Amino acid sequence: MSLDASNWLGDDIGMISQPYQLYVERSDPARNMARYYAMEIEQTMFGEACLTRRWGRIGKRGQEKQHVFEREEEAVRLFLELLKQKRARGYRPQTLRYLRR
Repeated sequence: MSLDASNWLGDDIGMISQPYQLYVERSDPARNMARYYAMEIEQTMFGEACLTRRWGRIGKRGQEKQHVFEREEEAVRLFLELLKQKRARGYRPQTLRYLRR
């Protein structure tokens, strides 16, 4: 008998169904504004969905906040709500950059 949990539970149980990642920027040189906002949904080691948000001035570390949910659908709902808010404020998609944690 194997001790591998995936054999007991099936390979797809508890996995995030698809990758959710977003990186957007908002710049206004006249106001000396250069901001980024990044989000991603990952699975915790306990099988929960974790939405991680990072934001700040472009080129700086900024801030980070994590939201943990029992169900992936809840994390996706918040992801989409935040995306809608950022687009309304003028953030636009950019090439994903390496973000220092």
